[in-house]
Amino acid sequence: MGRALAGRLQAQTSGYEPYTPSDPETLARTLRPGDVLLVEGNQQVSAAIKYLTQSTWSHAALFVGEAVPLTFEQAALPATERPQLVEVNLGEGCVAVPLSKYRTYNTRICRPIGLTPDDRDTLISYMVSRLGLRYDLKNVLDMLRYFLPTPPVPVRWRRRLIAFGSGDPTRAICSTLIAAAFEAIRYPILPQVTRAPGHAAAASTYSREEILHIRHHSLYTPRDFDLSPYFEIVKPTLKYGFDYKRLEWAADREGP
Repeated sequence: MGRALAGRLQAQTSGYEPYTPSDPETLARTLRPGDVLLVEGNQQVSAAIKYLTQSTWSHAALFVGEAVPLTFEQAALPATERPQLVEVNLGEGCVAVPLSKYRTYNTRICRPIGLTPDDRDTLISYMVSRLGLRYDLKNVLDMLRYFLPTPPVPVRWRRRLIAFGSGDPTRAICSTLIAAAFEAIRYPILPQVTRAPGHAAAASTYSREEILHIRHHSLYTPRDFDLSPYFEIVKPTLKYGFDYKRLEWAADREGP
């Protein structure tokens, strides 16, 4: 039953159309080992995660470059077709996939700043060593919540609903493995929040407690890498130069 539910949750929804899908070749040139690639998914479970986290991003993968062991056939493929992303999927567990998998999706590159070469190697080795790790899908109740894309719960509880059960399906869906890899090298994702008299760290007591709570890697979601002050947002269209004067607009081609 757990495998059947996982299959249903991974089914793609109809009507998805990206605003600006990434060019796989430009994406491949821009990504560096250690970058986190956020994805706006179109699976049934993606809709629930985006709603619960109030975010565009429902999935995250770590770019490891050439660190994934390749078969002879895979080595002969172009870079965008080789497995260079390590991710965790419901039902599959930890797998390596090519960049071309997300050629038709909205994506965002989040780059950790200031990583030492040794820490980058440790980060990548942590993820690659988990390849093949699978998750127990017997906790059916842990997955049922995702069949209701917009559960009728108060806004302040939506984020907490991700952690319901805290079973294997929860760890498979959330960005737990990537967060744990960064935790292994002591690289922060969200800032440490301290309370000082007269200097509130957030607008309300609840907000401050929430920020402190989600620092544990088991509750991280894709949105946290986007919000983190320690990750740079890298846009491939701007990385290699952008001149708006060279753009062609339909109105200019039509003439008077």
